Amino acid sequence: MMATALKRRFLPGIALQTAALLTALLFLAPIAWTALSSVKPAAEANLPPLPPWPTTGVSADSYTALDAFGAGVGHYAGNSLTVAIATASVTAVVSLLGGYGFSRFRFPGRNALFVLVIATIMIPFQSILTPLFLLLTKLGLQNTLTGLVLIYVTLQLPFSIFMMRNAFDAVPREIEEAARIDGAGSLQLLARVMLPLVFPGVVTVALFAFLAAWNEFLAALILLSDQDKFTLPILMTAVRSGRFGAVNWGAVQAGVTVMMVPCLLLFLALQRFYIRGLTAGAVK
Repeated sequence: MMATALKRRFLPGIALQTAALLTALLFLAPIAWTALSSVKPAAEANLPPLPPWPTTGVSADSYTALDAFGAGVGHYAGNSLTVAIATASVTAVVSLLGGYGFSRFRFPGRNALFVLVIATIMIPFQSILTPLFLLLTKLGLQNTLTGLVLIYVTLQLPFSIFMMRNAFDAVPREIEEAARIDGAGSLQLLARVMLPLVFPGVVTVALFAFLAAWNEFLAALILLSDQDKFTLPILMTAVRSGRFGAVNWGAVQAGVTVMMVPCLLLFLALQRFYIRGLTAGAVK
């Protein structure tokens, strides 16, 4: 009887943990495969991918070949990092102010304006790429990292404002009223009282913006024509194309690994804020 009770008590938990472990391994397998393939010697890099691990020793040949393209992988990684950080910073600040305004201020047409902002999510980016290109050309921002940042911020703002409004809606108004009684103004209230409470939401929208800008390909391909301003996804296109149709698969795997590492580290460092930010406003 005791053995049966123990089985009923612990077996469901063991089954759940086993299923979770297998699912995690399923998602981690491509990452491990790519990382191991990137350290194969040059003689093995373009051979069939099985086994994924190097059989004659670990080598940095693929990373050396990757760095030989153009101005070097460090230069293009710096461009991507600049664009991603700028996009995340501007998106976080603008969406913070926008979400605060939509959540806490009453003005004519507020709901209609909010719906209009959210509705822009349904517009495919590809359909407005030509007007955006012409607009940036008129402003003198075409083929600049600044213009690329503005495009990325524009694409991220609707979702980010929606997230931040939900985060502010989850904060009890009594906290705000108490701060106003103490003499806090709107901006002071936002900076000193509300910001610490909605900080997980700010981290979430910044993380989304960073990852989207870091991995975005189409806008960078269309808007950037100067090779020195290319981002990492555009570098990967050059690596993938190869010379005379040849593809250095080792360099491709090395480039994918380089692109993965910042995203993984950033997510692991901020995951506790990310989860709290996603659930902000879900329960009232």
